[in-house]
Amino acid sequence: MVAQGFSVDLNKPLVFQVGHLGEDHEDWVHRPIVTKEIPRLFANGFMEWLTRTVWWVVPVIWLPVVFWCLTMSIGMGNSLPQLVPMVLSGILLWTLIEYSLHRFLFHMKTKGYWGNTIHYLFHGCHHKYPMDGLRLVFPPSATAIICVPFWHLLHLLVAPSAVPAVFGGGLLGYVIYDCTHYYLHHGHPSKHPAKHLKRYHLNHHFKVQNKGFGITSSLWDIIFGTSPPAKTSHQKN
Repeated sequence: MVAQGFSVDLNKPLVFQVGHLGEDHEDWVHRPIVTKEIPRLFANGFMEWLTRTVWWVVPVIWLPVVFWCLTMSIGMGNSLPQLVPMVLSGILLWTLIEYSLHRFLFHMKTKGYWGNTIHYLFHGCHHKYPMDGLRLVFPPSATAIICVPFWHLLHLLVAPSAVPAVFGGGLLGYVIYDCTHYYLHHGHPSKHPAKHLKRYHLNHHFKVQNKGFGITSSLWDIIFGTSPPAKTSHQKN
């Protein structure tokens, strides 16, 4: 694990080490270590705890918020038939946000100390240790931060009476995304479409890291031309 004369000690907290890798950070982080052992990111116990989230926290915390949003929307005069296209629009919008975050933020190119450090904390740690089950879903604090601009964005895109339902749909899309992401790494699907999604995502991890950014759907990869080569994406992983 040597790059530019710097050796990463995998037995010590990693976050503040990887910044020293410089331009070799991207190459290093995309050499996965397939183990179920949980690497330590921070020496500080509280900071370390903040980075660890069990998957079921996502539906437990956010599905009640989805229900509250839909209840609010009904209270604003929307009928159940009217809610359906609003919720579906929110889910579709989330898939675009999911794709954009993954492609442009989580796979940003970095080479400076702090850029490498932030990238590793955001997403690099997941590529380095793809089977780390406690860093596969967003911590609730990170999700809450994303929700704030999403809520304000919707006020610019849709009528005020539609905002709660579309927001609830987007949040539901997020819950589906994070639970799907966990399952693709730790589940063993035997039938399509889950089997295809697992192959598609593991292909992103182990073969073509700069393609296949969709998790719950390949829709935006197809639209924006970032689908992996067909022969590669259908190989078994």
